[in-house]
Amino acid sequence: MAQKSYPTMGKIIYEDTSFEKLLPKDSKVEVLASGFEWSEGPVWEKKGNFLLFSDVPKNKVYKWEEKTGLSVFLEPSGYTGLGYYSDEPGSNGLIIDSKGRLISCEHGDRRISAMPLTVGGKVTLADNFEGKRFNSPNDVVEHAGNGSYYFTDPPYGLNKKQDDPSRETPVFGVYRIAKDGKVSLQIDDLTRPNGLAFSPDGKTLYVAQSDPEKSIWMSYPVDASGNIGKGKLLYDATKMGKAGMAGLPDGLKIDRDGNLWSSGPAGMLIISPAGKLLGRIEMNELTSNCAWGNDGSTLYMTVDGYVCRIKTSTKGAGW
Repeated sequence: MAQKSYPTMGKIIYEDTSFEKLLPKDSKVEVLASGFEWSEGPVWEKKGNFLLFSDVPKNKVYKWEEKTGLSVFLEPSGYTGLGYYSDEPGSNGLIIDSKGRLISCEHGDRRISAMPLTVGGKVTLADNFEGKRFNSPNDVVEHAGNGSYYFTDPPYGLNKKQDDPSRETPVFGVYRIAKDGKVSLQIDDLTRPNGLAFSPDGKTLYVAQSDPEKSIWMSYPVDASGNIGKGKLLYDATKMGKAGMAGLPDGLKIDRDGNLWSSGPAGMLIISPAGKLLGRIEMNELTSNCAWGNDGSTLYMTVDGYVCRIKTSTKGAGW
């Protein structure tokens, strides 16, 4: 049976008056479900009208829909091996690609996989670069124009993180899987690449870096062949973290005007494409990621043990 009302949490901080056009003053964050260990990777499935998201430590993907609530969608989600692997073995970032498949960043199996949502099992899109296994793929996006997948590969899913003896690559890279399956290293100079998203025109790639010493968002040009050029700093939130605001730049999505909606210190930060902080959704809980859903104007958020949503006055890019 559908739940008619939900508890609320958090508060909206208006850093710039223009933010009121994106989030009205009476906006509320609704808590849809709770009790997770670390919720991540939300994605809205448009055809079925439901939300999927990862619980990374539990090695599960959950499904949430308005009418029936919460259910387990996939288990295991990111580690199919034997025995204990790490404290974060499951899937992390998820997307539904242009073919309608669930694309998963799998920590334990150290790969990007694709799974039909109708019938049939997973196929591996990539699990190594030049013969060296990835660390723990974290977040993934598909480029609408060139059909490539781009993903980040920090060490968070490894048992001993950056010091794990099973590491095969020294790089925490941003990679591309081209339409022909060829894997290329696109960015190799970030310390902790995490969330990523494209601008509405596909000409800019944004990458969040979850390094407490350098908590930043970078922007990179995307050339006509799909390769990534030299990046520049978009926004630096290092001081916010040093001032005691818990959380780091993590998952992000873009609205139709090119604004970034990203998890970061104290909750969600909304940053203009010019690098101006427009507003914040202060959650007082570690916030990991977000996704547009419903008609494109509802923002779903994974917030530590919670899954939440907020209705906005904008829409996600591409809706």
